[in-house]
Amino acid sequence: MSNITITDNLTLPCGATIKNRIGKSAMSENMGSKGFLSNRSFHTLYGRWADGGTGLLITGNVMVDQRALGEARNVVIEKGIKDPSLKGWAEAGKKHQTHIWVQLNHPGKQSPKFLSAVPVAPSAIPLKKPLNRVFNTPRALSDTEIMDIIERFAYAAKVCKENGFTGVQIHGAHGYLVSQFLSPTHNQRTDKWGGSIENRMRFVSEIYQAIRAEVGPEFPVSIKLNSADFQKGGFTKEDSMAVVKHLSDLGMDLIEISGGTYETPVMTGTNVKESTKVREAYFLEYCEEVRKIVKSPLMLTGGFRSSQGMNDALATGVCDMVGIARSLAINPEFSNELLSGKDAKSLVKPLSTGFLFLDRTFPLEIVWYTDQIHLLGKGQDPNIHRSPLRSVLGMVWELGINVLKKVRG
Repeated sequence: MSNITITDNLTLPCGATIKNRIGKSAMSENMGSKGFLSNRSFHTLYGRWADGGTGLLITGNVMVDQRALGEARNVVIEKGIKDPSLKGWAEAGKKHQTHIWVQLNHPGKQSPKFLSAVPVAPSAIPLKKPLNRVFNTPRALSDTEIMDIIERFAYAAKVCKENGFTGVQIHGAHGYLVSQFLSPTHNQRTDKWGGSIENRMRFVSEIYQAIRAEVGPEFPVSIKLNSADFQKGGFTKEDSMAVVKHLSDLGMDLIEISGGTYETPVMTGTNVKESTKVREAYFLEYCEEVRKIVKSPLMLTGGFRSSQGMNDALATGVCDMVGIARSLAINPEFSNELLSGKDAKSLVKPLSTGFLFLDRTFPLEIVWYTDQIHLLGKGQDPNIHRSPLRSVLGMVWELGINVLKKVRG
């Protein structure tokens, strides 16, 4: 056991120091402007979160290719796009010595039909039912295209550093492209990018090394990884531990542990055992194992609801930071409350539209919390009484408008 608590700072391998042990895990904002640009809403949102006391703010997924979007209003960083608002976003997030890192992502096959007629992936394998109704069957990437995507990650990281962000995170979890390469279910290639775990991790390994070559040794580079994807024949715990150890040996500054995919959304608390919920940290047992073989700091995300649960996890020594997300979307002051020693409790609770079909069809946890993020971006307070049904209907309306715009465009 250790005496570390959420109030202690953390020095990363690159030398950067985070002022406390609370990290805001990424939540997609989906509020970019025309041309895939950021805007003042991001400044307002991240300024509010910086005022709230969190030590590390990780942005929602910023895409590296405008042809491959996860959502219609994603921000994109790529050659040819000049985003004058990025500096303001970084400055807002750096208030009070806060770290703000950009999460860089490529969705692979997880790009909706109205955005990608033919998405790309390691192999031409569709998502399982019912998600195949939302996402088209992808085509397999060529070797040249894979190298281009690696270069895109590196370029985006360089732009982030130039604009004042204090670090970047590679999104390697939740079924997006990096996760697809790691999974033997989704990656059935027979070349150097597929087959053994050594080959399947080559993509993420080369992304990290390309980013490091661009940003240098003193700029934080992180990754979010699944402990497993919880699918039969998929990315296993043993695979994950091999990847984590390899990236730690390469010099990764912080490894965030999560789990699940759109097909098996364990990261939202779905199908998590009651005994696990009591401990709060969904993936604590995995961290206990992986801690023994890695030297990189670990950030554990998923399930934390109280300072007691967070401090208990840190005291075990198996993680170095705790990650929270939804709690901050509905209470941006939550970190200050936790750090002050108050008996603060998360306001996160199960959501339902009242219609089982809608609850099963739409990503309710994403839609409702995105609405809260949009309120914060407008300078308003969250509305925990907002109807989940209203959020779903709003999503259906927006999807319809965006599909129409895409067709007309």
